[in-house]
Amino acid sequence: MHDIGLDDEPIGARIAHVRKLRGLTQNELAQRVPCSKSLIAQVERGHKPATPALVAAVARAVNVDVTELTGQPYRGRTARTDRIHATVSELRQALVYGDVPPDLETPPRGLDDLETEVMRVNKFRQAAQYVELGTTLPGLIQELTYTVHILNGPERARAFGLLSHAYSAADSMVYKLGYLDLFHVAVHRMTWAAEQADDPTLRPVSDVRRSMAFMATGAWDGGLRLLDRTRQQLEEGQRTSDSTTLSVYGTVQLRAAIMAARANRSSAAWAYMQEADETAKRLRRDTNDYGLFFGPSNVAIHDVAVAVELGDADEAIRRSSSFTLAASVPAERASHHYIDLSRAWLWAGKRDRALSCVLRAEAIAPQRTRYHPMARETVGRLLDVQRRIPENLRGVATRMGLGRSRSITRS
Repeated sequence: MHDIGLDDEPIGARIAHVRKLRGLTQNELAQRVPCSKSLIAQVERGHKPATPALVAAVARAVNVDVTELTGQPYRGRTARTDRIHATVSELRQALVYGDVPPDLETPPRGLDDLETEVMRVNKFRQAAQYVELGTTLPGLIQELTYTVHILNGPERARAFGLLSHAYSAADSMVYKLGYLDLFHVAVHRMTWAAEQADDPTLRPVSDVRRSMAFMATGAWDGGLRLLDRTRQQLEEGQRTSDSTTLSVYGTVQLRAAIMAARANRSSAAWAYMQEADETAKRLRRDTNDYGLFFGPSNVAIHDVAVAVELGDADEAIRRSSSFTLAASVPAERASHHYIDLSRAWLWAGKRDRALSCVLRAEAIAPQRTRYHPMARETVGRLLDVQRRIPENLRGVATRMGLGRSRSITRS
């Protein structure tokens, strides 16, 4: 939870506040990051957006959580606007259990029914429906945790596999909402469950999920070592021939490309993307195994994302013009693509295009977009630079709750 007393302030203002609390000049912070003093100054003044890589690097340099700089979690001030957070405490309680079973008020459902519920949860996750996830996950996780303690043999291993999927949905939700402490617990629980399941592919899947912990803290080198180890294990096991495992293999390459881009290693990032493209060509279709969307569509999406992470707006825009998102792309992925693209258009000075992308992302996945730090930064920047605020910008700013710190009444 953020506590630096800058409710709804942009990331640049938060960086300036924490820097001053640490008694650092802009030059001293730049040396610690490292980056140019000019970049720190421009970000603090709101003249340049703070990238995820810079936010993570600054957080590590001044010893604060990333969420203290992003301002997450973004809480509402009414029951309606805060309902996305309403079940987080219940989820926190559910994640306490693991080697100790919870007490249930009613007997658990059978494994077939629980598997159906896990599949429903995964649909919620990929549709970025976090209110629905929060309503379903706490009870489901407790039910599955209880179940693994009363079964034996193959049924117990199957239950652990279902539990690992439920934990994966939980870690995705809390990561997106900015509860990083809870995210670390959920990832740890997923790894524990995957190790008990009778499915060796779940272990590399858990590594993919774990890599987000390195991403969130700016530990790029550690994250790349984890992903490279996972890739080598898949290769050594000669398990990259079937389509299911091939999709996990390709996802590892995509995650490594983003990690390398955030570490500002352009050559490595594009090399990973080349490998991912070759893997997608072997599949020749989009897959959705283990809740990991992979195939030609996600490679194209990541082509744009890598260019954005490297700060190359022109390259991101150029690459985005070469494909059209298929209707089958999950809302979570599609919305993220338009959030990335909005950043590129903003950097290119095309404000109308930037806003159009944010609005398209919101139409696809409203909960995902309204609680995404970079979408909020883009909207905040558009508010700051527009002399006359158009109605659609005013509308999305209000839905994000940004009106409390920036005037959106100008016309």
